[in-house]
Amino acid sequence: MLYFEDLTPGRVFHGGPISATVEEIVDFARRFDPQPFHLDPMAGLQSVFGGLVSSGWHTAALTMRMLADSDLSKISNGLVGLQIDKLIWHQPVRPGDTIRAEFDVMGRKHSQSRPGFGVVTLAWRTFNQHDQLIMSLENAIWVALRPTEG
Repeated sequence: MLYFEDLTPGRVFHGGPISATVEEIVDFARRFDPQPFHLDPMAGLQSVFGGLVSSGWHTAALTMRMLADSDLSKISNGLVGLQIDKLIWHQPVRPGDTIRAEFDVMGRKHSQSRPGFGVVTLAWRTFNQHDQLIMSLENAIWVALRPTEG
């Protein structure tokens, strides 16, 4: 189990890889972001992207999956998100891309309102197979302090 005390600034967790398929890109778009350049390769060719691309929200969901599969999933109280800041989609994910993620502990502070908990700030960075940055964000999570014996 991981506790607040284990998440020291500078610690990095890794996730992935995950590959993006045409079928998954289109299925996600059909359900959640039905824009032509996410749904149809021909429409994608006519778009500013020059081909079919994954929704940015699909990229975020894939990155969340990598977070949930990483060692950060061992946080004692689960991955409880409080806030997301500075979400940037640097470039799209295309069919056949293989992505990976890094989750850096940026900082932490004890909770003023909930003794026994702290807030940890993470920087998420998602890269494609060419090590190009495709998405980044900052995320605050709620993490339990290690129990004291008493």
